[in-house]
Amino acid sequence: MPGETLEAAIEAAVRLSASGITSVLTLLGENVTEADEAADVARHYQAVLKEIADRELEAEISVKLTQLGIDIGPDVAAANLESILGTAEERGQFVWMDVEGSGYVDQTLDLYRAVRSRHMNTGISLQAYLYRTAEDVAALLPIDPSIRLVKGAYTEAVEVAFPRKKDVDRNYFELAKTLLDEVRRGGVRAAFATHDERLIRGIEEEAAERGIARGDLEFQMLYGIGTARQKELAAEGYKVEVLISYGTAWFPWYMRRLAERPANLWFLMRKMVSS
Repeated sequence: MPGETLEAAIEAAVRLSASGITSVLTLLGENVTEADEAADVARHYQAVLKEIADRELEAEISVKLTQLGIDIGPDVAAANLESILGTAEERGQFVWMDVEGSGYVDQTLDLYRAVRSRHMNTGISLQAYLYRTAEDVAALLPIDPSIRLVKGAYTEAVEVAFPRKKDVDRNYFELAKTLLDEVRRGGVRAAFATHDERLIRGIEEEAAERGIARGDLEFQMLYGIGTARQKELAAEGYKVEVLISYGTAWFPWYMRRLAERPANLWFLMRKMVSS
């Protein structure tokens, strides 16, 4: 994190833009249970979009439905998301929807399909560690979706998610190849969110075999991790976006991620050393 404030996140995005790297801004926080608070989050994101536009900054935002009130009711989250997407559409901006724990996937996909029919300026994250994701990708393809492919960071039961890293990596690569086929066809926007160098190289090779130009291949990474690699990829002509998290809820979010997947700590330490 560059800091807790939006201003800190914006300034980080400005610095990244100097290296040809775009940004995705996200306010930390989950599982809002008060309607007023969820509405405040929506208004915050509308202000973020305005700030991005006023600064003529090439950046997007990523929102969590639990932060927009889906635990209160799907209609609450839908109304808040609609207000954000409307503001973004007026300014030609793009909004990503995060997918959280497996218990929220169906609701998130249903809402994505609903808003996609009215707003093409929206994308969704899908998690490679879930068994169901290949079917979810196939079901979304008819609506020409925008998909950010991630590995997944929540603790899940073995009944719903691959427990072993090598199986997650294999599934990620298979899903990536499916999405690259669609990128070649021109039907989807695919963003490959990973710091895994083996996967990055494999995706580069598969894209080249399909005749996909480097400028049409998109990688997304986290702020402050693998910074040198981010700059290398951008310099090589690939599209690189960096997720910049900010907000006062960073401590519980960070500690929860480490508790859920202890391997994240070692991964973070390795990447910090190699940055």
